[in-house]
Amino acid sequence: MPLSFWESFPDLEFLDMSQNHIQGSLPLSIPSTLYILDLSHNKFNGQLPELSNSSLMLILDLSYNSFVGVPHHLICSDGVKELEILNLANNHLSGGIPNQCWEKYPRLSFLSLENNNLSGAIPRTLGSLSSLQSLNMCNNKLSGRLPVSLTNLKGLSILQLAGNKFVGRIPTWLGTEISFLSILNLRSNNFRRNIPRELCYLTSIQILDLAHNNLTGNIPRCFSNFTILSGKEAISQPSYAFHISVGAVYRPKTTFSSASLVIKGREDVYSTILELVMIVDLSCNNFSGGIPSELMALRALQSLNLSRNHLTGSIPKNIGDMKSLVSFDVSVNGLSGELPVSLSSLIFLSSFNVSYNKFTGRVPTSTQLQSFNESSFRGNRLCGDPLPESCTLALPGAHHEDEEEKDTTHIADWGFIISTMSGFIAGFWVAYFGFMRELKYIFCYVIRKYCYNMFHK
Repeated sequence: MPLSFWESFPDLEFLDMSQNHIQGSLPLSIPSTLYILDLSHNKFNGQLPELSNSSLMLILDLSYNSFVGVPHHLICSDGVKELEILNLANNHLSGGIPNQCWEKYPRLSFLSLENNNLSGAIPRTLGSLSSLQSLNMCNNKLSGRLPVSLTNLKGLSILQLAGNKFVGRIPTWLGTEISFLSILNLRSNNFRRNIPRELCYLTSIQILDLAHNNLTGNIPRCFSNFTILSGKEAISQPSYAFHISVGAVYRPKTTFSSASLVIKGREDVYSTILELVMIVDLSCNNFSGGIPSELMALRALQSLNLSRNHLTGSIPKNIGDMKSLVSFDVSVNGLSGELPVSLSSLIFLSSFNVSYNKFTGRVPTSTQLQSFNESSFRGNRLCGDPLPESCTLALPGAHHEDEEEKDTTHIADWGFIISTMSGFIAGFWVAYFGFMRELKYIFCYVIRKYCYNMFHK
């Protein structure tokens, strides 16, 4: 984009050249007449520009480019006082986030710095962004603890800090002071200890991702307080789309919040449909105890991932109440017992994994459960479709006992036959010898009679 381009439009107010292959650098100073500048999804490089003191800029989107260096000179420009949306995501920015200058942004509602190489701590002065609704700093090299000054962001509905090096406990004030959060994404950090019960005050939460940390303790039973996830309350208004209008000439410019989420074992970026996604992901931590039956009250939940923890006990029998469940993963735990029959009523399941636990018995019958691969059930003592082990086969010990019983019966039958035949033969000979003895007596009697008659004649 040559410098002559900018000089050709001295009164330019609205410029959208996103989704192209434009390369090169930008002028050091952006024309002050611009209200909206969207150069996202291009190949711009070099340093970020500045905004002059007289700038009227409302939206500045330079995301998905190759800008480098520290963001200080742009963030601390004098012409940012009107900015409502600042998107610098997916570049190669480095260094720390400026500690000062954030008081210059009284109207900023959307700030995204995700997928860069920013380091250091979140500046305490970020709490001065009183109008901020969406804050995304995922996938940088940020560290330290979350500053208490963020409690001043009372209107914040989206907080995404995944993929950094934050430490300490999850602050209790996330639930008490910023209670309107609909997205809380703290995935892949170094948070430890238990989940504070105060998070149960986040009744409007739709996406809660605490996976890949060092969290311990039990899963809170009070998660049933999440009124959106439980279906007790509808989403009042979309909080993920930011519409900016410039007079009556231009159509409103809409900026969507985005979130990189893991569903069905695959990571995808959700944007325009983000408000439809309902997730709780607590995987890859050190949680213990059982799966609370109260968790089954989240009937609008679409994805529940509790895999790779130290959970014990059984899957609650009322899991069939979670009618919206699309993905369910409790693999690599210490769960036991039989799989609940109510799993058969989850007709939207398209991802299912209970592998490497201690489950026993038959896999419940349903169109969904029988459609999953054998790997979804591996590492248990389960039987029935889709597994090769048939539940109708007897156990090996029982099979051996049956053979022994059969052999014993076989021997008993032959014993009966032999004893019967022996009795018959013995009886025959007893009768035979008795008959011969009688015959002998008759013969002797006849001889004697005959001899007597011959003698007397």
